[in-house]
Amino acid sequence: MTSEFGTAPSRKVVCQLEDAGYEAVFVGGAVRDHLLGKEASDFDIATSATPEEVKQVFTHTIDVGLAHGTVLVILDDEPIEVTTYRTESTYTDHRRPDEVKFVRSLKEDLQRRDFTMNALALTLTGDLIDLFDGIKDLQNRQIRAVGNAADRFHEDALRMIRAVRFSAVLGFAIEEHTLQAIEENAASVVHVSVERIKVEMDKLWNGVDSGKALAMIVNTRLAEHLPLFPDDARLLSKCAPYSTAEQGWSALMLAGHFSAGEIAKAYKLSNREKDFLSNVQDALDNRQSSRFTVDDYYRFTLDVLIATEKIWQALHPSEPGIHFEEMKQMQDSLPIRSKADLLVDGKDLMEWTSQRGGRWVGEWMQKIEYAVLHQICPNDSEKIKEWFLNEYEHQE
Repeated sequence: MTSEFGTAPSRKVVCQLEDAGYEAVFVGGAVRDHLLGKEASDFDIATSATPEEVKQVFTHTIDVGLAHGTVLVILDDEPIEVTTYRTESTYTDHRRPDEVKFVRSLKEDLQRRDFTMNALALTLTGDLIDLFDGIKDLQNRQIRAVGNAADRFHEDALRMIRAVRFSAVLGFAIEEHTLQAIEENAASVVHVSVERIKVEMDKLWNGVDSGKALAMIVNTRLAEHLPLFPDDARLLSKCAPYSTAEQGWSALMLAGHFSAGEIAKAYKLSNREKDFLSNVQDALDNRQSSRFTVDDYYRFTLDVLIATEKIWQALHPSEPGIHFEEMKQMQDSLPIRSKADLLVDGKDLMEWTSQRGGRWVGEWMQKIEYAVLHQICPNDSEKIKEWFLNEYEHQE
């Protein structure tokens, strides 16, 4: 390990806390990712100092979660989360601890964490603190709960979804007892807010082993307690891997025969995400009867077409599909990509006809758009004028 772990400001925060007489270590996902050879980010720090003591050490702090011991330290224009060592009492609602108690012991803090790979700590000098065999689990590529898995999931039921998400993202297996505890406690996931579930699912869709993870959601019976989740993950697995979360939500929509509105409401998707799902549904309706047309390549984004084609190929595995590169080439070859690309506008039409504006202008611009898109007329102002006047006179 190296003392160069972390950003310069985050190392300086640890150093200043130590100089003030407190313990301070790097913890969490950044340590895990560093050990996995991945680029680490979000360098969180845990300390024996209380929130008030942290605020006395640094001149610029923001209270972001004092009840849970977290202070945001701003140093050299970088925000760094510093959290006091803590223990937590019972979790009546399976989401939040009934009471948080600040402690001076790093061991007490680490043993409340979810998985062994996330219960690792790293000192400023590069010494690794591994109290629960997290390194061994990383080497064995497995996800194992800290201590009693059922207790960890009772404390926060979201941890079951997180276990599956980590399995998808890292390509790790879930340790036998941890997996069994998920199966036995799956029903408690109903206590978790859909917003928190969506955050985990967004990351799961992008995982390297998302297909296996989605099947695990069904096999552990988590699916029975998640909103609008199909009890058959075969289509979801066939569409994996997903390059975007929107692709995943689209597959979920079609695997369960839901509408875009139903999925958007159930998982509180954004309007942009809902529009994406609606477009996939429309594009798939068109794809069922034929290959994508010029109008499809013009109307839909490449991301929508790719998501649609993945689903179509999963539904029709014996049928010839369209390669994604071919779709990109088809879209790139379009004479225009939007009405804004036309080299004429409504003012030109009024000038050519000496007519005042009105509904007719929009109707003719739509006809011109169609003519250029379908290469009936090139996207050239003089050619469009010639074509338009000829068509306009014939309709007079």
